[in-house]
Amino acid sequence: MIALTIAGSDSGGGAGIQADIKTFQELGVFGTTAITALTDQNTLGVHGIFEVSPIFVQQQLQTILDDFSVKAIKTGMLFSAEIIEVVAKIVQQYQIPLIVDPVMIAKGGASLLQDEAIKTLIEKLFPYTTICTPNIPEAELLTGKRIKNIKDIEEAAQQILQMGVECVIIKGGHLDGEQATDRVYTRQHSFSISTPRIQTKDTHGTGCTFSAALTANIAKGLSIHESIIEAKKFIHLAISTPLHIGNGHGPTNHFAYNEQKRTCEVAVNEL
Repeated sequence: MIALTIAGSDSGGGAGIQADIKTFQELGVFGTTAITALTDQNTLGVHGIFEVSPIFVQQQLQTILDDFSVKAIKTGMLFSAEIIEVVAKIVQQYQIPLIVDPVMIAKGGASLLQDEAIKTLIEKLFPYTTICTPNIPEAELLTGKRIKNIKDIEEAAQQILQMGVECVIIKGGHLDGEQATDRVYTRQHSFSISTPRIQTKDTHGTGCTFSAALTANIAKGLSIHESIIEAKKFIHLAISTPLHIGNGHGPTNHFAYNEQKRTCEVAVNEL
């Protein structure tokens, strides 16, 4: 099976294109890429960004899709409105499941999406999105709504569904509590997935890794429900067995899912 990631390159190897390819490989999926930006970063933060021209992003996408039988596509750092428009024009031509990780802010606070691009993301790409995976700060930027509690999450999710996405997963990593709980919403039903919260600073690339695992599972033909649960297992194991690399927010452990024989309990509850 083949998956495609459209994202930025992380020179530190913990997020972006590098995290996506590692995750695809661990899940037995061949990874192809279209790079949107080069970043100069390590575990201490993003120190520079060099945007790839929208025309070259388009060339990369067309070249991949002309030759490979891609079963699922994910987007990460898209950076600019122009790149988002290019991606939207390409994906609407193909009937391929699209997973959008709306990457906006790096762990260290650096902006990874220009302000004017948020409107373009919503208007141009969300109507073709199968699954969207915002964390709390990203959901707040997408909806213009402050999220403080469960009721706020539900209202934000419904607002994002109205933007055209089929399924939204609002990740709970930024909330307090003993459980790390993500909430999944579609137009038909909703449920939550929870694993014990891990106290660690090594969380660089968690969003990229979770959405990449989700994309790989979709590419392999798993249902959306199964794909989400297995992706939750993948990221929980990646966080709970850290590599202790770097002096800042270290990367997650992409080896862990297979090293731990994919063993992880995920609590699933209807909402």
